[in-house]
Amino acid sequence: MRKKIIAGNWKMNMTPSKAVELVNTLKPLVVNEDVDVVFCVPAIDIIPAIEAAKGTNIQIGAENMYFKDSGAYTGEISPAMLADAGVKYVIIGHSERREYFAETDETVNLKILKAFEHGLTPIICCGESLKQREQGITLDWIRMQIKIAFQNVTAEQAASAVIAYEPIWAIGTGKVATTAQAEEVCAAIRACIAEIYDADTAETIRIQYGGSVSASSAPELFVQPNIDGGLVGGASLKPDFGKIVNYNK
Repeated sequence: MRKKIIAGNWKMNMTPSKAVELVNTLKPLVVNEDVDVVFCVPAIDIIPAIEAAKGTNIQIGAENMYFKDSGAYTGEISPAMLADAGVKYVIIGHSERREYFAETDETVNLKILKAFEHGLTPIICCGESLKQREQGITLDWIRMQIKIAFQNVTAEQAASAVIAYEPIWAIGTGKVATTAQAEEVCAAIRACIAEIYDADTAETIRIQYGGSVSASSAPELFVQPNIDGGLVGGASLKPDFGKIVNYNK
């Protein structure tokens, strides 16, 4: 039985002091033994957020990282820095990174390999645009993203990864894929992992849904057989995130 994982993606929000306030507000609201709870926060918030979350069930993740250990890469954060700070998870390949910062399937793969090298669990994002969905190529597009992302990743590593399916047209728009749409794609992702590796790896890997997840949509989404939780954007900055984490209560 796969344990649900519900992660908040704070994006470019929260100063360090506000981050501590938010963690302290959410701490008593996100207690659920059935769920792994992760806050993926801006780099400047990582250390204060880790301190604020000590002694709780909350794990802190990063929103991005570079695929080198160190060097002349001004402004970047290395996986060694994240691991040393106490980070457990890192979001890789979010559609906003792809759209605004020229992230590619190939750089996503490099980052995944480097994350595993440093003991970080990647939350690997994939998703289609509205145009791609209307063209009927959603599953082809997602399969391509997954196959490139997992190149040279071992089965053992893949089993420990998290995949986040986020239809781009549903991110921050208030639109949510129907439960059937979300389950169809997450099932296709699991089938793709089985093709690349084997049935056991596919059965073990956790697949999230993301894209305007709310307290009202979470219960129906998270009980689907192939949806193992969510990657939550705007709602993770509010007390309602507690209702999402406790979707089964």
